[in-house]
Amino acid sequence: MARSPDASFYAYTPSAAVAAVCCALFGIALIWSTIMTIRKRSWVWTAQLLAILMEVVGYADRIISANNTSNLNLYAVQFCVIILAPVLMAGAIYVVFGRIVFHVVPAQERTTRLLWIPPRWITPIFVAFDILSLIVQLIGAVAVSSTKATDENAANKLKIGKDVALIGLALQIVAFGLFTIVAARFHFTSQRFETKLQSRLEDADRGRSVFVKGSSRKINPQWRRLLYAINVSCVLILIRSVFRVVEFAEGPTGTVMRQEWFMYVLDTLPIFLVVCSFCLFFPGSYLPYMGFRVPKQPEGARELQSADGSAIALREV
Repeated sequence: MARSPDASFYAYTPSAAVAAVCCALFGIALIWSTIMTIRKRSWVWTAQLLAILMEVVGYADRIISANNTSNLNLYAVQFCVIILAPVLMAGAIYVVFGRIVFHVVPAQERTTRLLWIPPRWITPIFVAFDILSLIVQLIGAVAVSSTKATDENAANKLKIGKDVALIGLALQIVAFGLFTIVAARFHFTSQRFETKLQSRLEDADRGRSVFVKGSSRKINPQWRRLLYAINVSCVLILIRSVFRVVEFAEGPTGTVMRQEWFMYVLDTLPIFLVVCSFCLFFPGSYLPYMGFRVPKQPEGARELQSADGSAIALREV
């Protein structure tokens, strides 16, 4: 049966009002995050700003799409950007975690045994998986959102697009799941470094930040709050990713795609909480060196081969 030109691309009646609220909330978070990024010179946080901007654009477009449900372009735009924004957020989290490890863990302790992955490769490895996941999900999302019921082999195109998107989501869940385990484990193992770190710190700014002795690096003594934000965000993004896997697996006739509230509760809400957590615990307020240039090693340090020969360690001299 041919699809009517006026038929909706949604399996429910989308709410323009709810989309407007989401657009406004993400918009406020974007303004605050932009101000903090500029104020703290945290240029590496640009990826997070872009992700929040995608959420704003997605829900703004959804407002229009809710009033014109038969427009394919409007539907495709909001679908794609809302699906892909969390991938960029994950990339920003990888970078921040790598910076925490650099500043908190003594140079000689930065080995594969500590994190199961060579510390210097934490950000490159996970960001590479993030980019791959982003590309695959983009291909799948575009294929699904741009397929019309009147297209030749529409059912086959939808299946291929759904399968591709599922592969991208599976990649994200595997990589981000592994990272979540590494970050959660570090949350506990890092406690043994706090005493050593405190002995290397000198008060500055009336206790709001401290200097690492022998260098110009500042670090907030409450840096563990940022680690809490990372761990909570990991769980929230995983919840959202599992939801999207179920959504794609069920297809357009499934329960998830036929009820709008599933998306707002299991995607919008978790992602907004991730954004809020980093607005409250802004990385640039806790860590130095939040620019694009990553410091290769602390002042007065040189590279050594680790004891087991499997990783490179740094020793302060």
